[in-house]
Amino acid sequence: MTPQTVTDETRTLRGDRLRSAAAGLSSAVVAVGLAELVAAVVEPSASPFAVIGGGLIDLAPSWAKDAAIALFGTGDKLALITGIAIVLAGVAALAGILERRRAGVGAAVLAALGVVALVAAMIRPGAGPFAWLPGLVAGAVAVVALRLLVRRLSPVPYLRPDAEERRRFLLWTAGVAATGVVALVVGNAARGATRSIEAVRTALRLPAPTAPAPAVAASAELGVPGLASVVTSNADFYRIDTALIVPRLDPADWTLRIHGMVEREVRITWDELLALPMQEAYVTLACVSNEVGGDLIGNARWLGHPVRELLARAGVDADADMVLSRSSDGFTASTPIEALTDDRDALLAVAMNGEPLPIEHGFPVRMVVPGLYGYVSATKWVTELEVTRFDRATAYWTDRGWSERGPVKLQSRIDVPRPGQRIDAGDAVIAGMAWQQHIGIEGVEVRIDEGPWRRAELSTPISPDTWVQWRLPWAAESGMHTVECRALSADGETQTSEPAGVVPDGAQGWHRIQVSVA
Repeated sequence: MTPQTVTDETRTLRGDRLRSAAAGLSSAVVAVGLAELVAAVVEPSASPFAVIGGGLIDLAPSWAKDAAIALFGTGDKLALITGIAIVLAGVAALAGILERRRAGVGAAVLAALGVVALVAAMIRPGAGPFAWLPGLVAGAVAVVALRLLVRRLSPVPYLRPDAEERRRFLLWTAGVAATGVVALVVGNAARGATRSIEAVRTALRLPAPTAPAPAVAASAELGVPGLASVVTSNADFYRIDTALIVPRLDPADWTLRIHGMVEREVRITWDELLALPMQEAYVTLACVSNEVGGDLIGNARWLGHPVRELLARAGVDADADMVLSRSSDGFTASTPIEALTDDRDALLAVAMNGEPLPIEHGFPVRMVVPGLYGYVSATKWVTELEVTRFDRATAYWTDRGWSERGPVKLQSRIDVPRPGQRIDAGDAVIAGMAWQQHIGIEGVEVRIDEGPWRRAELSTPISPDTWVQWRLPWAAESGMHTVECRALSADGETQTSEPAGVVPDGAQGWHRIQVSVA
């Protein structure tokens, strides 16, 4: 055998492997597309991407979730879906090569993926009667498509197909993949058509609050360019949750069940909730995964009914110390009962900044509790409140190593200048935000290059439940400078310098930045 013959054979085998991989990839595309179409029509929550991604979120250790949030922020779900797609593409390509080498092996790999999606959908909380169907469709279509495409290849791997054979195979492969893409597009369109929840939300008329929030003073904003607004718009409000596919609940079908350690079980419908007295409150919410200086925090004007009133209607057992709230997608949060029964503005919220809750932020109803991190209080799409005890029940994140109570820590951050920013020498300003919800901020201190602490000017706080802006004039001199800040709470606490990560109960330490002055 001549060297040229060996080279030709190697090229032929390499081309055969590439075509086999293409067959596997095309089979996966059409399988996923048709499965997503079926899910959109019969069981949206059983979407293969959603159930597999949700399962990965549930199984991932805390450090992996923290790393994803730190790396991708509010884009963590898109990153996860992209990662799943990349892994699926690699497995599908490998399945095509295996199927070419030995019939049935690659098909078994793709069938196993369908089984994984089927089982994951059936064991998810709130799985419907047809949750198994999209996974079954995915596995069956993938097997049939792969067997069909591999048979279109040359019967003998080391025989190079002629141009006509290659063209026919390319057409078949492209056609199968295109079918999957079209099915995926139609599925997304069908999902939008069958879920007219946004139209329902937009048409809602909110009740007027019986206890409106006080007007925000003009002095609540210091007017420093680059400083976060004291009220966060709905579009800019951070979103961290475990829902890959956002639950879309029709208010007409929504009910809240209050049960457990109560004198009487209470069920309330959407219309009944709206008929109750509504109050407004500005409340700052923060994610426990927010690093020192991070932006997983926002302040909004919420409209809702006090949770304590509904708990009083149910009659809480004196021995209870926790309320386990449950979302429609199965997420749970453990809230200390005193945070829901004292005088703070703990609400079953129906509106955010004057409009019905955005779907991504819990429409139609969510919980808002000042003074606690969201993982133990801010349940979105809430459908159930179980009055219980910490020694009898655990919640989603406490099962994964986080603390069970989660009070917000005293924190401050520097927004202006930005870390690493280069500014001109002369008159400058250092500005930022500070917060400790339900307690309030008394002051903020700033120091430069480990010099003396200087008291910053505070804006007028909306309430102890919200963050507050601060600023400090600075005569900036040329060179590199280190700027640090610390907050002082209304109850006399000084923000600790001791650093701590977000696990198990939130980050702490002083925010420190480097600034270059020209």
